[in-house]
Amino acid sequence: MGPKGRTVIIEQSWGSPKVTKDGVTVAKSIDLKDKYKNIGAKLVQDVANNTNEEAGDGTTTATVLARSIAKEGFEKISKGANPVEIRRGVMLAVDAVIAELKKQSKPVTTPEEIAQVATISANGDKDIGNIISDAMKKVGRKGVITVKDGKTLNDELEIIEGMKFDR
Repeated sequence: MGPKGRTVIIEQSWGSPKVTKDGVTVAKSIDLKDKYKNIGAKLVQDVANNTNEEAGDGTTTATVLARSIAKEGFEKISKGANPVEIRRGVMLAVDAVIAELKKQSKPVTTPEEIAQVATISANGDKDIGNIISDAMKKVGRKGVITVKDGKTLNDELEIIEGMKFDR
């Protein structure tokens, strides 16, 4: 979990196994035979996907938190607790955690700070961290950065002014 997460090998129905440290990739690969358990797995996949879309990182942490919240909630409900009250309590706790995280957070503004954060998200790869920092410097805070697999051994930064349409 976090920047020191472990590498996972995922068996695929075709091709070679996938090697990753990314929680959302692991979550997407889970498909259970029991349809009821699979519904729960799909809910956790939604948590991982939403976290990835919103923050771009932290999917494993979000998955662990979702599992813990669900487990505790179901346990309380099975002992007679009101599900609506459980949800209300969870939402109050979420609001409190968000407020506390905002108090503790520090804006990342300099290219060096951006490179540090990007390096952590890139599993410690400083070259990737620096490329992302350069990209952010060039496109600005409201610009869009897209990461794609390349066809060469070298990492590249390509800046496209205006719009780009995929065919």
